[in-house]
Amino acid sequence: MQTGFIGLGAMGIGMAKNVAKAGFLSAVYNRTTEKATALSSELGVWAFDSPQELATHTEVILMCVSADDDVLAMVNAVATTLKPGGIVVDMSTVSMATARQAEAILAERQISFLDAPVSGGVEGAKNGTLVMMLGGQAEVLDKAWPVLESMTARIVHMGACGSGQATKAVNQIMAAGINQAVCEALAFGQKQGLDMDQVVEVISGGAAGNWFLQHRGRTMTKTIFQPGFKLALHHKDLKICQDMAEQSQVNCELTAKTLTQYETLMEQGFGDEDISALYRLFNGHSAL
Repeated sequence: MQTGFIGLGAMGIGMAKNVAKAGFLSAVYNRTTEKATALSSELGVWAFDSPQELATHTEVILMCVSADDDVLAMVNAVATTLKPGGIVVDMSTVSMATARQAEAILAERQISFLDAPVSGGVEGAKNGTLVMMLGGQAEVLDKAWPVLESMTARIVHMGACGSGQATKAVNQIMAAGINQAVCEALAFGQKQGLDMDQVVEVISGGAAGNWFLQHRGRTMTKTIFQPGFKLALHHKDLKICQDMAEQSQVNCELTAKTLTQYETLMEQGFGDEDISALYRLFNGHSAL
């Protein structure tokens, strides 16, 4: 399957390389053309100047962009030139409503759509170990499976279009809570004068162990906050979660608290740091 990739950010570039390694990638497009040109030279694939041009040369299009408006802009663009029977797979984190709108736009052109957000961070994108939560028609997933499998460790079909994004919202709310718990606990431990590398090592092997503690615990206690997953992007995702919660009348107090704290850090210029920069508010390296 001739596959194109749109969106070569921190996540997208790792995923695109794994798709290329499996022999599926034929073309890339990125709003910042230098990234696409550099990856094109490295992988020996086409780099196109527009998503419309990319769509004329592909059967499957993978997208990983930043926001709802970006997803719809790309969907509207590729819908004009992708042939009927083509498949668009969106791995961005957007609202359920946006996923369903994208599906409707493409259906008018007899093009299939899957919403397929991922979890696993930059490390997972690089190593091909992402978890993908997917919404859409099962028969479309079957066709796209070999491509999607090339960059994931696990794919779970959650149901109809939008189900993937709803599941990702659950993930992002939970990630906020884990961030809160790990930051608070490690700040407490540091104040006790403990060796924090040892703290992370021993707790990671017990009941409180988790991915975030293992991969960010040591760096955050050393005030190193290299993304990772940018704090400003998690803020964007949690706003989507908050809107969905309000619509379904679910009380998400921890989400609201985390949004307020992220906004404080963003105002102080830390939005492009990893979400573990929340630790700044717990250990006195920033002011509430």
